[in-house]
Amino acid sequence: MPGSADAATRRGAARSDEEPALSRGVVMLFAVACGAAVANVYFSQPLLVAMGDDLAMSPGLVGGIVTLTHVGYGLGLFLLVPLGDMADRRRLVVAQLLLLVVALTVVAAAPTAAVLLAGTAAMGLLAVVTQTLVAFAASLAPPAARGRVVGLVTGGVVIGILLARTVSGVLADLAGWRSVYLASASLTALLALVLHRVLPRHGATPPATLRYGQLLRSTVTLFAGEPLLRLRALFGLLVFAAFSTLWSSVALPLSEEPYSLSHSAIGMLGLIGVVGALAASAAGRLHDRGLSGRTTGAALALLAVSWLPLAFTGSSPGALVAGVILLDLAVQAVHVTNQTLIYALRPDAGSRLIGGYMVFYSVGSATGAIAATSLYAAAGWGAVCALGAGFSGLGFVLWAATRRGAAAARRV
Repeated sequence: MPGSADAATRRGAARSDEEPALSRGVVMLFAVACGAAVANVYFSQPLLVAMGDDLAMSPGLVGGIVTLTHVGYGLGLFLLVPLGDMADRRRLVVAQLLLLVVALTVVAAAPTAAVLLAGTAAMGLLAVVTQTLVAFAASLAPPAARGRVVGLVTGGVVIGILLARTVSGVLADLAGWRSVYLASASLTALLALVLHRVLPRHGATPPATLRYGQLLRSTVTLFAGEPLLRLRALFGLLVFAAFSTLWSSVALPLSEEPYSLSHSAIGMLGLIGVVGALAASAAGRLHDRGLSGRTTGAALALLAVSWLPLAFTGSSPGALVAGVILLDLAVQAVHVTNQTLIYALRPDAGSRLIGGYMVFYSVGSATGAIAATSLYAAAGWGAVCALGAGFSGLGFVLWAATRRGAAAARRV
């Protein structure tokens, strides 16, 4: 439970004082590659109208662009990420990036709606190289610095998510929606070349000697045998439900009076969220000091509080900015702590652990998005904020209950 996890972190740190740390340059390369890969999942959101008009797509088909991208990503979490535990990780990363280049090129050059939809599904499937990179970075980091490394790399993921809409909107305004995917394909190819030259073949643990079917089954059995993994997966589901509740619906009130902002202006809100994501890198350092349980509780409380200023979005731009920063800070802090703790459970199964955990992240994100947009149409922004606060409060209650349970067990 959280208390024992904190103690294990302190013991791991004491054992690893002499282990070499990753250079900051390599860690930042991991962060950039993660952000660039995951951004592909979110590029299309400001571009849907332009893509639909270009290829004469019906509204239903246009909605399928986002749906198939996320379906592909969810499948990749289960089918591709676990391969990091049995394959040469450098080759796996480079191969996925090169295949992602092909998928992005297909999307950019798509002559018909069918080709576009197939390309976006493949793009989502291969974008899970992000999680392969997170597990790889965690495997290369010594336990005493693992929280810091995971914090920096995961910061790249969150920044990629937050800036994807802004970047795609700007590029599309300058050169059309196809230029977004051509630019991403070029950057991805460059990153594949650099990572091939820089990365070692494996992490600190040898690859598992399992067949592919056994590997997938073991992902499920890991959840059955690791209570901490199940708990942290639930935290991940709840915080990303709250995250998605905000980011999937905030454009709706901002496009109405008194703001009436353009899509490009709304996309710039992601720049504000980056402030919170960057500040949350401190969560990794707190984990390394054995404070992961307390960090989680404080972050979940902050997440619940963030919905108070967000409730005043309609009348106060300052309240919106404050709420966005607090929410992104809190979500990132919990996410970094989650990934660092679950990797430490079984470093030899790090890719399976992180891939399985991220399935809950995807479920939470989808739940928040669907619920928030439906609730806004039915009851307005106040109801959306109540929903986000509900997800956040439930996470805090779960944390408090597990802390009390762990304390009671120690007394017995």
